[in-house]
Amino acid sequence: MAQTIGNPLSWTAQRLSGAGGHLAAASRELGSQDAAEPQVRQMDMSDIGASLRAGWEDFQACRSDVMFLVLVYPVVGLLLIALGFRMELLPLLFPLISGFAILGPVAAVGLYEMSRQREMGEQPRWGHAFAVLRAPGFGAVLVMGIYLAALFTAWMLTAAEIHRATMGTATPDSLSAFAAQVTSTPGGWALIVIGCAVGFLFALAALATSVVSFPLVLDRPVGAPVAVATSIRVLKQNPRVVLSWGALIAVLMVLAAIPLLLGLIVVLPVLGHASWHFYRRAVA
Repeated sequence: MAQTIGNPLSWTAQRLSGAGGHLAAASRELGSQDAAEPQVRQMDMSDIGASLRAGWEDFQACRSDVMFLVLVYPVVGLLLIALGFRMELLPLLFPLISGFAILGPVAAVGLYEMSRQREMGEQPRWGHAFAVLRAPGFGAVLVMGIYLAALFTAWMLTAAEIHRATMGTATPDSLSAFAAQVTSTPGGWALIVIGCAVGFLFALAALATSVVSFPLVLDRPVGAPVAVATSIRVLKQNPRVVLSWGALIAVLMVLAAIPLLLGLIVVLPVLGHASWHFYRRAVA
């Protein structure tokens, strides 16, 4: 008898109910099982365009499924922004939005799996995204996700300290007053320059360690250390391409965040699928 999938809530509950035992098994898969070190390819700028086109094709093929999956991210983002509009937290609003991209690889894990399924000739559905819970590499995904969450937290704490050092501890009266203070005072310009410089270092750390590591552990029997090392080698061998890829992601994420983060419903899945194809072009 053919198996059917019930409504999304019941189906998800069934999958999560067996995830606990699998998580214990997955935690043993953090080390590499593959004796052969992944080989890094030489890339050029055309790989960026090709990855984006392939990502757009994947998005068109599973549009309704992926939009259902990523709808949660704008909702969570809006809740965080609403929290940020409390006057005492207003200085952290921009770091919050700009740092959201650090967590992008974690948000896109299910999309990598859908692209992998489609690459294998399957017709991916939203349920395939939850297959990562049963994947041998899920333990490595979890560890790297915790690392990115810690990096995001460190960025927020650092941004708060930069604001305190440049602008003091006074609470802004309003959003317009805070914007005027940032753009018309020496402390405000110091905040912009230092904040952007330090933010770039955090973004570079996230990009270097995650540009191919998440799709790699889903695709091959390698652990987190090998995946992260491979990701760093991809950056070292193709700095212009990888940095351009990271800059493109940052720009698109910021543009998607402008209309109340609703642009993420389209931009996030396209970039998620495209990142899978970027990995395919980066690692032999």
